[in-house]
Amino acid sequence: MFNKLKQIQDLKSQANQIKKALSDESVEGSGAWGKVKITMDGNQEVKKVEIADEFLSDKTKLESAILEATNDAIKKVQKVMAQKMSQMGGFPGL
Repeated sequence: MFNKLKQIQDLKSQANQIKKALSDESVEGSGAWGKVKITMDGNQEVKKVEIADEFLSDKTKLESAILEATNDAIKKVQKVMAQKMSQMGGFPGL
């Protein structure tokens, strides 16, 4: 029983360490050939959005570019997350 509680505490501590390490990461996704940029931290929180002025008048193109940039950033963050988990030993026992 106590061994299981210790394992749970260790996993929680390790999860917090990984979350902290990921929050220090920064990944940029782009759309429309770099004219729309989304910056996320390693926990997939959007930190910054940049949009070229030329997209402000065309709602459809802007929506498409934001979608493309967001998906690009998410894919990159997922790779960073996998690398960090691997470097930090993942979650042994799961």
